[in-house]
Amino acid sequence: MEQRTDVTGADGVSLAAWEFTGPPERREDATGVLLLHGLMGRASHWAPTGRWLAERHRAVALDQRGHGSSGKPSDGPFVREAYVSDAEAAIEQLTLGPVTLVGHAMGALTAWQLAAKRPDLVRALIICDMRASALGAASQREWEDWFRTWPVPFPTLDAVRKWFSEEDAWLERPTPARGDFFAEVMEQREDGWRAVFSRRQMLKTRETWVYDAHWEELAQVQCPTLVVRGLDGELGRAEAQEMVRVLPRGEYAEVEDAGHLAHYARPEAWRAAVEPFLNGVLTR
Repeated sequence: MEQRTDVTGADGVSLAAWEFTGPPERREDATGVLLLHGLMGRASHWAPTGRWLAERHRAVALDQRGHGSSGKPSDGPFVREAYVSDAEAAIEQLTLGPVTLVGHAMGALTAWQLAAKRPDLVRALIICDMRASALGAASQREWEDWFRTWPVPFPTLDAVRKWFSEEDAWLERPTPARGDFFAEVMEQREDGWRAVFSRRQMLKTRETWVYDAHWEELAQVQCPTLVVRGLDGELGRAEAQEMVRVLPRGEYAEVEDAGHLAHYARPEAWRAAVEPFLNGVLTR
């Protein structure tokens, strides 16, 4: 079970945070873990991870601005600084620090930028499938084109699952978990099912990191950090291992038979990959 708490982020935006309920015998001084989803994601995508973490730790997942149940200000801002400040505000207002940050994709970038900015707030860090290199203008144009292919509104949730798992031209092969992932970020409206987020805002958010490399901030992260990739994900092995080399206290792990959504599509394999690291840093 999860309990919602509202947090006030940068510029007064309302953010929904979800704390996973732990067992009665969990220690009152349990260490905090903040889970940050990727672009187009939401806190609920962390549910399997949050539930096992809550057995021993205080686990909270945040709906980031523009996503899930959090505020979606029409004019933003959707810059990197706002996302980082939102996570910082959540840690401080929920008294989670020093916290372990676990981030997927965009959430991982937010996590390591916050760890570089506020080392006093961050005990450890897990980066899941996020590149430190610049993706470039061509990548942003591809996303713009992709968003235009969405056949919205979808008539049913089953249609959502089918399109994102089988019919989307971006797919190399059927991926059922991808369909489930996107079904979680849809809501029913009068004309059918549409995303809870604005695709325009997602592009605006993405353009604030896609043109730049982020190696310098990565090198400033002083806490123990685990870089995790699915073997079929977007982060290649060579770049992941270079990220580990650049990190002052970096470690590396892989999730077999997984792609970009390793934590969501393969929750048990994901747990097996990250739990030894967490057990080490959270018991010191």
